[in-house]
Amino acid sequence: MVYYYHQCRKWMVLVAAIWIQAFAGTNFDFPSYSTEMKSSLNINQVQLLYLAMASDIGKLFGWCSGILMLWFPTWVVLFMAAFVGLVGYGAQWLIVCRQIYVPYFVMFILSLLAGGSIPWFNTVCFVVNINNFPENWPLAVSLSVSFNGVTAALYNLLITKIFPNDKSTSYVLLNAIVPFIVAIAALGPILQQPGSQNHQTDETVIKDDAHIFVCLYILAAVTGLYLFFLDLKSQNIYIMSFLLIILPFISPSIIYLIKKVHRAYYFKQQPVKGPSYNLVEFEHHEEFLEECITPVVDTSSRGGCGFNEIIEQDQLTVLGEEHSATNLVSRCDFWLYYIVYFCGGTIGLVYSNNLGQVVQSLGYISMTKPLVTTYSTCSFFGRLLSGAADLVACFYHQTYTGMYSTRTGRLSLALVPMPFAFVLLLLSDGLTVLRVATGLIGICSGFLVSTAVTITSELFGSESSRINHNILITNIPLGSLIYSVTASLVYDDHIRSSEDEEGSTVCIGRKCYYQTFILWGCVSLLGLVSSFLLSLRTKPSYERYYKERRSKQPSISDEF
Repeated sequence: MVYYYHQCRKWMVLVAAIWIQAFAGTNFDFPSYSTEMKSSLNINQVQLLYLAMASDIGKLFGWCSGILMLWFPTWVVLFMAAFVGLVGYGAQWLIVCRQIYVPYFVMFILSLLAGGSIPWFNTVCFVVNINNFPENWPLAVSLSVSFNGVTAALYNLLITKIFPNDKSTSYVLLNAIVPFIVAIAALGPILQQPGSQNHQTDETVIKDDAHIFVCLYILAAVTGLYLFFLDLKSQNIYIMSFLLIILPFISPSIIYLIKKVHRAYYFKQQPVKGPSYNLVEFEHHEEFLEECITPVVDTSSRGGCGFNEIIEQDQLTVLGEEHSATNLVSRCDFWLYYIVYFCGGTIGLVYSNNLGQVVQSLGYISMTKPLVTTYSTCSFFGRLLSGAADLVACFYHQTYTGMYSTRTGRLSLALVPMPFAFVLLLLSDGLTVLRVATGLIGICSGFLVSTAVTITSELFGSESSRINHNILITNIPLGSLIYSVTASLVYDDHIRSSEDEEGSTVCIGRKCYYQTFILWGCVSLLGLVSSFLLSLRTKPSYERYYKERRSKQPSISDEF
């Protein structure tokens, strides 16, 4: 009984992380109220995008949460994040509703505060998942981060049901109070988290974990499909609560109960040794650090000498080796990885920030919410898809390391659709094409954002990831500055050159974002090429790691 109690507690922590992530992605609903904010503040497109950029700049301070986690309890950092978001978004709501009047730079500071709360929430979720699932934390992180992608869809549902008058400013109010309420609800499981020291790692625990993860991933997929295929008016807030809150909370207990009854009934009559379930394990890299000093080079793939030198220079030799911040920024692989995120995930985020104006310029202003929901739910499925290979690995040993069997290789494959999405936007301005392209961008960026956490830990060490990953995402404010300002300058230039009445702040037509889509498409192509190079450079490290794992695994005849 004590065993099942401890096991259930760690799953409650995962569910709490899911709740936090599901409502903490407050930057994703910016397109839903950006047009109303622009009108209310009487600002132009450049000024509006500066506010979106300020939210991204707040992520520059995400590393502070990683340091604070070393000194303060988890719940303290959680409530610090919730309080900062409450102040940032709460004051913004008062300003947008014209309850108070402040200079523009104050609004900029408030946007920075609001955006700064997001990486703090993320860091809390990463740390509790790693602490409570030491053998299979990539699955736990991927599952919880996936729900960050449905935040916009959930807020759209809440606005539709709670505020039937459809006031866009209500989004800002919910951004302030909902994450704070969820933080209070998550406090109980987090305070009672068992931690990794209470976990056993025997065959029974591994098999139980495998089945529960399968159940939770299926439940997550059903939740995403419900939000994606039903329009807002058809969605029911009570059904959504059941899928998001009740079922994840009770599912682990139900599975443990079923397994307990099954084992009690069949143990004496039919004792059978089950198959070996191997979840993703990256906490044991130190076991073979000393054994692997020189990199493994695939001689069959040698081509031009210059290309091989690029691939092999300053190459990572071992997965999971801890990197301090100083060592991190001196590695070639890190900067290549930085470019991948800068030209992939950041482009997706900037596209979502501009989605409200893109939709308006193409004449589909009434479709803003459905398109925001499309991006949100497709981002969710992209994040969920990033954990699919790890889920399969629960039941089947990985016996080869081909180009796309490594995590960095799968990242390259996932980024392929993004350039094509921008080509579609250049070829047509139809609503169907806009929806398809938005969905593809959402899937690609969601996959990258979710798998980036695990890749950072795999390549540069799990213990250092709470700081190193926040260093990585400094590309978000930088990309937001470059991409958003360029897009808004092109947007405003077309306003000035149009025949609209003087003083207009709205651009109508394909011309508003045509040049921007060309630029973003080229940048995303650069990200794809960089991801391909990263996968080639890291492939030998993955080969070495899986070779070590295979040497320690029992043979097939021993498993049955």
